[in-house]
Amino acid sequence: MLEGDGIPDEALKQTFIDALARTIREAMRADAGDPAFQAMVLRHGHAQVRDYASLSSQAGHDRRQLQSAINAIAHPAKRERMSPGALRNALARLHSAASAGSWGELDSALRDLLAMPGIGQDTPLAGSLARLRNGSALARLKRLEALSSNEFVHRYQALREARSPRSGSATATEQGDASQKRGRAVEASAARAIGALARLLDEAEGGGERFRVVTSMRVPSSIPADPDRAKTEWDAVLLRRAVSADEAPVWDICLLVEAKASVEAATTDLPRLLRGIGLLTHAEEDVVYSFQAREGRVRLRGASLRALATDEAGLARTVLYCSDAPVETPPRLLGAASRMQFLSARPSLEFAAGLADRREADPRLLEPVWCDLLHSPGWRAVLNQYRTLCQARALMVHVDDLAAAIDGAAGDYRAGSIPG
Repeated sequence: MLEGDGIPDEALKQTFIDALARTIREAMRADAGDPAFQAMVLRHGHAQVRDYASLSSQAGHDRRQLQSAINAIAHPAKRERMSPGALRNALARLHSAASAGSWGELDSALRDLLAMPGIGQDTPLAGSLARLRNGSALARLKRLEALSSNEFVHRYQALREARSPRSGSATATEQGDASQKRGRAVEASAARAIGALARLLDEAEGGGERFRVVTSMRVPSSIPADPDRAKTEWDAVLLRRAVSADEAPVWDICLLVEAKASVEAATTDLPRLLRGIGLLTHAEEDVVYSFQAREGRVRLRGASLRALATDEAGLARTVLYCSDAPVETPPRLLGAASRMQFLSARPSLEFAAGLADRREADPRLLEPVWCDLLHSPGWRAVLNQYRTLCQARALMVHVDDLAAAIDGAAGDYRAGSIPG
């Protein structure tokens, strides 16, 4: 309606509000809802959960800081050089409490150490112990430990673990490793396919290295533009050697290739990709820029970078999204990122909190989300997400189909079906 210069009317607004309210109610269902959203609602509605979540985000740093300081005074190798006795035993207790993440016990061990005869307030050990006990890191970890027994925090933890494996767990590590392995495999397959294309193009032009492929090509900081939120590393790039008076080869960009796990991943990535191309177009025309790639440094002409375009025709000429995803079902019209932006809006959380507390809430609370969707720059990606989905899908190819197409073209060329 907006693209047709229309104005969304009250009926459409009410349809949107009703649909958002229904989405929130479904997400809040105890039997088949969305654990991630329910955890957000708990965090929104309970100060103890907000405190716990905030402290949890810093807990890893605090633990490492404490462990490092305690190792400096109570590491087993240090204790072995001490005479047996009460101090050595007390330091062993201190180190054990830190290793176990028992912060109340650690505080107690520090207190007992400071009270031991022979540890005067002026000794270096006493100073170190006092700084540990009075430091903010231990205070935060003790508070985190105390909050862990809170009823709402227990529910929050359970919802977080139901959403995904706990960070640092064996399952999370295994899933992360599998995802990275798959990503590397797709990138390698795409690079091989584009490499075959480069060899075919070289053959068609009479031999010699006129074309080449580089991977993990990183944009140099010398390009005069702000790289904020822009893609600054490209999975695979097909280059063509430019005519140049320089002895060292200089190249032009022919094709930018990105490997993604799914259409949804490409849709989420596309705005960043567009900003990345925009960054490249800020290159100065007469400058040669040095890019670092996995294969070494490559020199690209600024004129080639400036010639890139982000309109539909320009993207179709220069960008491919490669994936190994199976044949897709019809894509979701509301992507996961857009859905979560709707659900995490403050009015949505307040509506959901009302459902949780009173079993019902007034959908009119959601009207500000409608207003933001139409007018706020922060919602532009959500407003345009279906258009972005279609645009990303048009740039996608299955990596096996890409390889087969290039192999087929090579066969046709060598059989004389494709003129040189």
